[in-house]
Amino acid sequence: MSLKNFLIGSPIETIREKHERISKKVGLAVFSSDPLSSVAYGTEEIMFALIVGGTALLNYTLPIAIAIVITVAIVVISYYQTIHAYSSGGGAYIVAKENLGVLPGLIAGSALLIDYVLTVTVSIAAGIAAITSAFPATRDYTVTMCIASILFISIINLRGVRESGKVFSSPVYIFIGSLLLLLAASLTKSLSFPRIEYREVTGTVASIFPMFIILKAFASGCVTLTGIEAISNGVRAFKAPEAKNAGITLVWMAFMLGFLTIGIAYFANYYGILPNSNETVVSQLARTVFSKGAVYYTIQFATMLVLILAANTSFADFPRLSSIMANDRYLPRQLGNRGDKLVFSNGILILGFLSALLVVLFRGDTHSLIPLYAVGVFTAFTLSQAGMVRHWFKDKGRGWRKSAVINGIGGITTGVVLVVIAVEKFTHGAWIVLIAIPVLVYLTQKVHQHYLSVADQLSLEGADTGREYTHHSVIIPVSGLQTAVLNAIKYAKALSDDVAAVYVCLDTAEMEKMQTKWKIYGMGVPLVILHSPYRSIIEPLMDYIDGIRERYEDGIITVVLPEFVPQKWWHHLLHNQTALLLKGIILFKKGVVSTSVPLHLRK
Repeated sequence: MSLKNFLIGSPIETIREKHERISKKVGLAVFSSDPLSSVAYGTEEIMFALIVGGTALLNYTLPIAIAIVITVAIVVISYYQTIHAYSSGGGAYIVAKENLGVLPGLIAGSALLIDYVLTVTVSIAAGIAAITSAFPATRDYTVTMCIASILFISIINLRGVRESGKVFSSPVYIFIGSLLLLLAASLTKSLSFPRIEYREVTGTVASIFPMFIILKAFASGCVTLTGIEAISNGVRAFKAPEAKNAGITLVWMAFMLGFLTIGIAYFANYYGILPNSNETVVSQLARTVFSKGAVYYTIQFATMLVLILAANTSFADFPRLSSIMANDRYLPRQLGNRGDKLVFSNGILILGFLSALLVVLFRGDTHSLIPLYAVGVFTAFTLSQAGMVRHWFKDKGRGWRKSAVINGIGGITTGVVLVVIAVEKFTHGAWIVLIAIPVLVYLTQKVHQHYLSVADQLSLEGADTGREYTHHSVIIPVSGLQTAVLNAIKYAKALSDDVAAVYVCLDTAEMEKMQTKWKIYGMGVPLVILHSPYRSIIEPLMDYIDGIRERYEDGIITVVLPEFVPQKWWHHLLHNQTALLLKGIILFKKGVVSTSVPLHLRK
């Protein structure tokens, strides 16, 4: 507990939940760090896709960036309506479930959960890439730095939403300021610096399939849109009025995202920057404008920080979405429980573990992870907008036709983008996500079926209150005779008149000593000797218990386990854990109950 309090702080009372909510300024940092951070690698992904067809195709970087920003605007306008229509949060999952049905809702929820895991992994990997670009000697420690970053963000999020917001706000605003400075300096330098034209080097692929290359670049650049839905999922995290504050924050985020995306794309083209696997586009642009001075390293450090902290958007949303799905009984109910700091701690821990696992599997390589990215979020976008169209047609409130048209355009746009991404990125790894989504949907349905079955079996309706146990047998497994066993005998005799101690004989000489002691200290309880020629303790004991169950079919058996409890935790490692194993086995035996009689040692 001391270590826990040191890492995440003292517990917060439930009554203080409203005081833990965040302002628009902090909300922008918490929920928008993911889409804003994508500015650092969105243009780069476009250029990497285009360069396959030759440098001449890099001239399409800016038009593609503009097309992506238009898509951002369409999606943001759609989600603005979602926030006000579903101010309780839940985003795409709730909208799709309530308007399209359970299955579309589960597809949207599963797609988002998978995307949040990928968001953490990609953001962390991209952040570390910013450092390895500036300091190439650190490249061998990429995976270690990624895992350390995930651990750090997990711990900060376990400390609570408001505290994590305070920690992460400054880096986000420093990043925004540094990029604005970079764009301003790029503009100033461009006044006296001639534009560098890309040489007309066109690849064979580009001459045959130019549109294929451009669509692929658009699909790659659509990573810019990931995280836009986060604000709609976390509306309840904002101070009152929640929907209004969340909507304003969404608009702020959209304007900054669009401006920075177009700015980076324009000046990357202006200065003739080429994509390089060893140095990011932002790093090259900053080096071109500022050289490798203090400002350059400040921009790289700010980029690294915001990319790493962009994972915080997922840490804010994954636990919230999983808690909503858990409360609907589609995920384990433990995900719906709030921890000491009023956050969904189990969701945070699971997200951290899965992200670290992906980092290890893909060696922290951003370009290997990017193809997996965006499929899930565009699936959720499309289902959410389709659900909102259905919502407006059912609700038919004021201005519903205009709202339905807006969401309809949003749904068609994101649907087309989803098809483009799925096709273009399929062979590069998108197939993994396209398989993972239905697998997760299937698992959520199985979880739901289990909970429904448990609820039905635990229901008091039709319960048999007249049937009682006709006999109570008490069994005390013993391996020797000492004080803990004597305490167990006293307890057992208080439960029933039918008490027997069971001793599994592994050594005849030890058995004879046991029988001699039992006559003196056994308190009149019979000692049953079970012979075990193969030195198994569990099997003969279970056979004996099964025999008692067959003799008294309407009875109940209590297995009393004498245990001594050492004072220090590591002392447990020095003793046999047979009692623990017996509890686990007995748990699955119908009509058998285990109970421990502990003897606490002084030292």
